Amino acid sequence: MGRIFDLDLQLLNDALILAINVFILFFAASYLMFNPVRDMLKKRQDKIAADIASAAQNKEEASALKANYDTRLKEADKEVEAILSEARKKAMKREEEIVAEAKEEAARIIKRAQTEIELERKRAMDDMKKEMIQIASMMAGKIVTQSMNIEIQDALVEETLKEMGEGTWQN
Repeated sequence: MGRIFDLDLQLLNDALILAINVFILFFAASYLMFNPVRDMLKKRQDKIAADIASAAQNKEEASALKANYDTRLKEADKEVEAILSEARKKAMKREEEIVAEAKEEAARIIKRAQTEIELERKRAMDDMKKEMIQIASMMAGKIVTQSMNIEIQDALVEETLKEMGEGTWQN
């Protein structure tokens, strides 16, 4: 009776040795292969976690930089607006100065023109007086040549004054 379930003892013995060898190979392979693979997977998992943490930190830094740049841009926009406002004020002030200078120059030109007109009027008056004197002297010359009497001379002077107008002698 050496058989159990129709198995002989040699087969059971071989199966037992085979099972022991499989367990030994499993533990040897586990020690030689599974542990390094587990270590490699652990290192990879740690590296991925570190990369995720680094990416999160980089994202926080980037958003902080973005916020900083946004505030700088807003400040730069405010500075630009202030500079433009100041330039507009200066331009308006300069425009007012130019207009005032132009008005002053126009007033000076008008005053000079009025002065020249007045001088020209006085010159014309002086010329007219000179002509009157010449006419009077010519008349006197005629009177002397014709030997007029006083009545004729007075009549001529009166007639001349009426023709010239009395206002001419008063200016």
